[in-house]
Amino acid sequence: MTVRPVIVRGVAIGQGRPKIVVPLTGATVEELRAEVAGLAGHAVDVVEWRADHFVELTDTARVVSTAQLLAGEVGGRPLLFTCRTVAEGGQASLDDEGYGNVNLAVVESGAVDLVDVEYERDRAVVDRLLAAARRRGVPVIASYHDFTGTPDRDQIIGRLRAMQKLGADICKIAVMPQSAADVLTLLDATRITHERYADRPLITMAMGRLGVLSRIAGQLVGSAATFGMLGKASAPGQVHVDALDAALRLLDPGA
Repeated sequence: MTVRPVIVRGVAIGQGRPKIVVPLTGATVEELRAEVAGLAGHAVDVVEWRADHFVELTDTARVVSTAQLLAGEVGGRPLLFTCRTVAEGGQASLDDEGYGNVNLAVVESGAVDLVDVEYERDRAVVDRLLAAARRRGVPVIASYHDFTGTPDRDQIIGRLRAMQKLGADICKIAVMPQSAADVLTLLDATRITHERYADRPLITMAMGRLGVLSRIAGQLVGSAATFGMLGKASAPGQVHVDALDAALRLLDPGA
């Protein structure tokens, strides 16, 4: 299959080496701005605001104004908005309506370049967010996180294909391996989906220490982005952005 890259602010996700995404996890505006300042001098392709760590998450107007502030301070990099719920390993204790409302407000504000939408949320909420994002021209990353284990290969392939059928611009799956075999399962499922079925970018990773290989070897199997940390990790097994950049360059010295 030929993958159509998603291009945001000149960054082509799904083309070339995997793009490095760095999350901001500050609880306050001041902490977030300090994290943004700390991005200077590091190889960061996309900045992710993990708004579920924000202490004012229930104040939708404040979330929107903060997204607008961050968009102006990330140095022209694409800004990805993610509100990760407890069910998917995040901090946000929101029901489907609350989750939909905060994401919808941010998308409609025009402040962000991409939005993460949890695939397992209520389907009506997911459909509403997809429709709003299409109207605003905001690419959607459909995401699914399994913090208990690793589905079998066919289940991973099936879920990625279902996300594509749903209309997501980028399809993302993260799993928690219990063995080296689980990591290989994730990598092989990614490869098969990329080679046979995907016409859009995939992002996959195995979390935790066992899964570090999947965070640096994505280009070999068709994963289009990887998440690195500066300061506090937003998920188990994230690699410091400088080490991640060095590993990606080692695998693709021409990049």
